[in-house]
Amino acid sequence: MERFEVRTRARSEMVRITEQVGVAVQALGLTEGAVLVYSPHTTAGIVVQEGADPDVAHDLLLRLAELAPHAHPGDRHAEGNSDAHLKTALVGNAQLVPVSGGRPLLGTWQQIFLAEFDGPRTRQVWVVPVAGR
Repeated sequence: MERFEVRTRARSEMVRITEQVGVAVQALGLTEGAVLVYSPHTTAGIVVQEGADPDVAHDLLLRLAELAPHAHPGDRHAEGNSDAHLKTALVGNAQLVPVSGGRPLLGTWQQIFLAEFDGPRTRQVWVVPVAGR
């Protein structure tokens, strides 16, 4: 397993981590197979999404904020970040990413992102080989 840190700058943001995942795959020596890209946090997720147009990340965060607003009168969680937990539950905290030729195999427009919902913070990302050689 390989790990790296991501420092976020805002309460909600999408941080592109495709390059760091690629470095981790190389460090693992994996040429063909798959890795699990995992966030060991309950308020930050991992998303594979379009990376060419930054408006996609903006719109995703906007829509998630509409679905789970920061302050909801029914929230009981004392830390005040129930929305961040819900957003992470919706997007998930891991993605299975195929590997070919020693690098993550993604579609033309796809990138891997850490989705921060309770920042700014320093987050960990774990890259775990699941299958392959």
